[in-house]
Amino acid sequence: MKNAAFAMSLVAGALMVAAPAFAANESSEGHGQAVITVLPAHDKEATPANLSQQDISIKVNGKDSTITNWIPLRGENDRLEVVVLIDGSARTSLATQNTDIAKFVNTLPANAKVAVAYMQNGTAALTSPLTTDHAQAAKGLHIPGGIPGSSASPYFCLSSLAQHWPSNDRGARRVVVMITDGVDYYNPRYDPEDPYMQASITDSVRAGLVVYSIYWQNQGRFDRSGYATNAGQNLLLNVTQATGGNSYWEGYGNPVSFQPYFKDLDRRLQNQYEVSFTAPVKGKSQVETIKLKANGLSGKIDAPQQVYVAPSGL
Repeated sequence: MKNAAFAMSLVAGALMVAAPAFAANESSEGHGQAVITVLPAHDKEATPANLSQQDISIKVNGKDSTITNWIPLRGENDRLEVVVLIDGSARTSLATQNTDIAKFVNTLPANAKVAVAYMQNGTAALTSPLTTDHAQAAKGLHIPGGIPGSSASPYFCLSSLAQHWPSNDRGARRVVVMITDGVDYYNPRYDPEDPYMQASITDSVRAGLVVYSIYWQNQGRFDRSGYATNAGQNLLLNVTQATGGNSYWEGYGNPVSFQPYFKDLDRRLQNQYEVSFTAPVKGKSQVETIKLKANGLSGKIDAPQQVYVAPSGL
C-alpha cells in the first residue's frame, strides 16, 4: 500500500509540473487586421470591384479565421498616413524625379497626412512631421547626398521608421513608399532569409505598415551590376509582398518618370479595405502567415502574406 501511495504521489507531482507546459501551449482567441487591395478587372474601370465580407475567407497560420469586420477605406472611414522614404545615398540624378514625387504628395486626399524622410545612417530622417499641409511636406524634397552606402542598409531604415512611426494613431492606414535600389550592404546578395530584410518585414507588420517600393539604381559600382540589381529588386519584392504592397521597377535601369508608378499607387490607395478577424494565438502577440481567398471576384486582389495577431483585450 505504501508503494502504491508513493507511486500515485509521483504521478500527481508529474502532472502538476506538466500542467504549466500544457497551459502554455493552449491557444486562445486573438484578433488582427489587414489592409486588402481590390482592383477592378480592367485598369480603366473607375468603379470599385464589387466585393463583400461574405465573399472573403481567411486562413491564419493555416487555420480558418473568422472575419469580424470589412470596411472600405474611403471618406470618413479612412485616416491615411503616408511616408515617402528616399534613399539618401542615391545618385543625385534622383532629384530629377522630385517633381513627380511632389505631385504625388500634393494630390493625396485632403485629409491624408504625409511626410518625406531620407534614409541616413540606418534611420529614417523625417524632414517634417506628418501633416495635411501637403505643399509644406513636399518642400522637404532635396537632392540626395550621392555617397554610396551612407544610408547603411535600407532595411535598417525601414525598421527604424516602423519602430518610430511619427503618429500614435493605430487606427490609421499606414503606407510607406520606399525609393531605393534595395541593396543590403551588410548582406550584399539575394538571400530570402536576409536577417535585416526579414527584421524589417516583422517590424513593418507589427506597426501595421503597407510598404511600396520604387527601384532607383544607386551610385556605387556594385549597385550598377546586374547581380546587385537582381538582389535589390528581389529583396524589395519580399518586403512589399509580405506587407500587402507592390514593387515598381523598369528592367535593370532607371525609369524616365515615376508618374506611371504613382498613378497605379494612387489607384490602389483608392481601392483598399480593412479586414478584421479573429484567430488562435498562443499566449502572446505574434506575426503569423495569412492567406486570403476571394470567391466570385471580377478583379484583382492583393493581400499581405504576414499579419500581426494579438490576444483579445490587447
